Amino acid sequence: RVAVTQSISGTGALRIGGAFLERFHSGKAIYVPGPTWGNHGAVFRDCGLKVGQYRYFDPQTNGLNLGGMLEDIRALPKGSLVLLHACAHNPTGVDPSAAQWAEIQRVVEECEHVAFFDMAYQGFASGDVDRDASALRSFVAANRAPVLLAQSFAKNMGLYGERVGTFSVVGNDSAERDRLLSQVKILVRPMYSNPPVHGARIAGEVLSDPALRQMWLGEVREMAERIIRMRAALRGELEGLGSKKKWNHITDQIGMFCFTGLSPAQVDRLASEFHVYLTRDGRVSIAGITTGNVKYLAESIHNVTKD
Repeated sequence: RVAVTQSISGTGALRIGGAFLERFHSGKAIYVPGPTWGNHGAVFRDCGLKVGQYRYFDPQTNGLNLGGMLEDIRALPKGSLVLLHACAHNPTGVDPSAAQWAEIQRVVEECEHVAFFDMAYQGFASGDVDRDASALRSFVAANRAPVLLAQSFAKNMGLYGERVGTFSVVGNDSAERDRLLSQVKILVRPMYSNPPVHGARIAGEVLSDPALRQMWLGEVREMAERIIRMRAALRGELEGLGSKKKWNHITDQIGMFCFTGLSPAQVDRLASEFHVYLTRDGRVSIAGITTGNVKYLAESIHNVTKD
């Protein structure tokens, strides 16, 4: 049932999807979580779509605002386009639990919305590529809401510069799949004609060879587990310094990024006084933390948050 085309990594897949929806969906608007990846808005606006937002992150808890999210999705016009991060939400690191995903799916289906999944970090959330794809697969298996997917292999295969990704649309049957794929090709041809081939051949070889696939799955798990260890180490160092702030969100969040809860002023102090650099919304790349720098990072964060 799946119409799939190779794309220029995940960003290219989002661009194809945006163009596809702008051409064939009557709504002409897509709703993204607040906050979301910084490039989502630009990609979709350049496709001619209006970009709206639904509540997602709760700055009071540094966790998921599930009630606000469901309320906003219910309030959207029937049949709206809803962008969902499949796993390892960027930039917050806040993912719904399995039970919360079930609630989200039920509301999306009841409202007859279109679910557009962005999956840039499969395997980097839990270390298990199947678990990280479970929400997406649940939507597809239920077959009650139209599903689109932008997939990147840049991070989980170390092919960032090769621009390896796919764009997929799930049809009702093989005949609809063929019609969908025909329209996707019509969009792609004048957009960039053909994607680069070498990275895709590497990905195809790894995925189709049982021995290489198992080796790759093990390496993805190893990377994810290292990120989880660094989360625990950072939280432990901060708590060990006697910080009066709660840091449980560091280990509650998941994936490569963490929303620390630091203010722009605190982020500026980190840069100017300690030469530690975060984005001004307080996002830190956990993948950049090592056993060699975690103590200094914790001390720096403690110094700007203790007053």
